[in-house]
Amino acid sequence: MTISKVVTVLVIGCGARGEIYSKYALAHPDLMKVVGVAEPREDYRIPFVQMHSIEKEAIFLDWKEAANKAKMADAVLICTQDNMHLEPAIAFARLGYHILLEKPMSPVETECETIVNEVIKNKVMFTVGHVLRYTTYTKKLKEILGTHIIGDVVSIQHLEPVGYWHQAHSFVRGNWGNTAKSSFMLLAKSCHDVDWLNYLMDTKCIRISSFGNLTHFRKENRPPNAANKCIDCAAESNCPYSAKKIYLGTTPKAKSSTLKILSADPSQENLVKVLERSQYGTCVYDCDNDVVDHQIVNMEFEQGQTVSFTMTAFTPMSDRKTRIFGSHGQIEGDGRYIHVTTFLDDKTQIYDTEADNLSVVSDNPYIKDMAGHGGGDYYLMAHFIDAIRTNDPSKILSGPEQTLASHHMVFKAEESRLNSKVIEL
Repeated sequence: MTISKVVTVLVIGCGARGEIYSKYALAHPDLMKVVGVAEPREDYRIPFVQMHSIEKEAIFLDWKEAANKAKMADAVLICTQDNMHLEPAIAFARLGYHILLEKPMSPVETECETIVNEVIKNKVMFTVGHVLRYTTYTKKLKEILGTHIIGDVVSIQHLEPVGYWHQAHSFVRGNWGNTAKSSFMLLAKSCHDVDWLNYLMDTKCIRISSFGNLTHFRKENRPPNAANKCIDCAAESNCPYSAKKIYLGTTPKAKSSTLKILSADPSQENLVKVLERSQYGTCVYDCDNDVVDHQIVNMEFEQGQTVSFTMTAFTPMSDRKTRIFGSHGQIEGDGRYIHVTTFLDDKTQIYDTEADNLSVVSDNPYIKDMAGHGGGDYYLMAHFIDAIRTNDPSKILSGPEQTLASHHMVFKAEESRLNSKVIEL
C-alpha cells in the first residue's frame, strides 16, 4: 500500500473531539491534512471549514453524503455521539478508510463486535480514542513496571475523580446523562480507565463485579425554593452545581473548550440564552438523567492479581490517582508524577513525566491545544498518523482486539451492577 507523505483525513463530526483531534493537522501540516468534513450544525461547520481550508465539494451535512462519494482521504475520524458510531464505522471500513473512532465504540456490546469484525475483514487500520494509553505518564509507568523494580504486581487501586461540576455538565445536564440517549456511565466516562488498567496488567481479566447508583442528582434532593432554571433560582447562590457558577462570569468553572459545547460562540450573551433555553441551564435535580454518580468495579486477573476502580462525581476536578502494589515495592501516580518506593531500601524515587510531554513544553499553540488528557489527545493522533504513513499498525496502542477486550469488561461490570452478581469473563 502506498500512502502519500501527508495523510489526508475526513472528519465526521467537528464538535469537541473532532475539533481537537483535527488540530494535529494544523500542528503538523507536513504530516496530516483535513480534506473533508461532515457536520450538520452550521455554526460549528463553518469555522472548521475555514480553519482547514476545506474545498466546497468536500463539505457535507451528513456522514452518509460523504460515504456515498468515492474515497477522498486516507483516513476518517468518526467523532459522532456514542449511539451514532456503528453505521459510519461499517460504511467507511468497507470503503477502505483507516479509522479513528471516538470512545466508546458503541453502547451495544454486539455492535462493538460488529465494528471490530468489519475493520478486520476490510483490512483497515483502526484505533479507538483511549487517549490514556498514549500519555508520556503511561509510557513511563509501563517502562518502570517492565523493570520489575517493585517485583510482581499484586493489586492496583485506581480513582477517577470525575469532578462535581463536570458530572453536572456532562452526566446530568449534558449529552451523557441519560442511558437511553447515550450510554451507561461506566462506558461513557470510564471505559478509558478500565482499558488503561487492562493495559497496565497486560494479562486476562477473568472475573468482575461492580456496585454503584445514582445517589444525589435526584428530584427528591431539590431544595424547596429551587426553580427549574438556574437563571431564575432563589437557591442558586447556595448551590455548587449552579449553571451560572459553572458557565458564566469571568472565572467560570468550565474551561473554554467546555463552553464551546454550549455555543460555537461562547459570549456571555450567547451563554445566557443557552441557559435560558436548554437543559444546560436546568436545575440538576430536575433533569432527565439516570446514570450513576458513583461506582466501584472489582477485577480479578488470571494470575490472581486484583484491581479496584472507583469512579465518583463528588470530588474537585483533579487528576486520576493510582496505587500499584508489588511484591517488592509500591508505585503511586497522579497523571504526572510517579513515586516509586522499593522495600529493599525503603527509598522513594520520583519521576516527573511532564518534561517529556510535548503538548506541555512545545511552543506550538496547536500542540498546546491538544494537551487534554495529559497530552493523550496529541499522542493518540501522532501514533495513528504515523501508523498510516509507515503502514505499521503496531504503532496503534488501542487497536480493535485490545479495545474490544476492555469494552467486554465494561459491559460485564455493568451487568454485575444491575444484577448484583459476580460475572465470569
